[in-house]
Amino acid sequence: MHRWFSVLVVAALPWVGQAAESTADRGPAPSEQHTACMEKAGGVTADMVSCITAEYERQDKRLNDAYAAARERVGKGRDAALRDVQRAWLHFRDLNCDFRNDPDGGTLARVEANHCMLSMTAARADELEGIANRP
Repeated sequence: MHRWFSVLVVAALPWVGQAAESTADRGPAPSEQHTACMEKAGGVTADMVSCITAEYERQDKRLNDAYAAARERVGKGRDAALRDVQRAWLHFRDLNCDFRNDPDGGTLARVEANHCMLSMTAARADELEGIANRP
């Protein structure tokens, strides 16, 4: 039991104490709701996945809003290019995160795959918000 708890703690480390700046691997800092939920989960896989799913839904809404704002910002001249980039990014994200759900990885692989979806989605939302908010 102690070994699995240690593994789960290591899996959660990218979300603990990270800076607000995002990277493709870590994503932005988690919301307060997500942090509280993960603390309450206490390393229980199903509860952790539930927390990650709830945060993913928040970040996915953010992503969609940011994408719409970015398309408006770039205008008719480049909106088709942004659409193509977004479709390619979605395909990459889905393949990349599905790969992390290793069938031989046990329940931790599911947590890692879900975390991948969350962190990549949040990081992309940040990127699109940057495009939408350019001067």
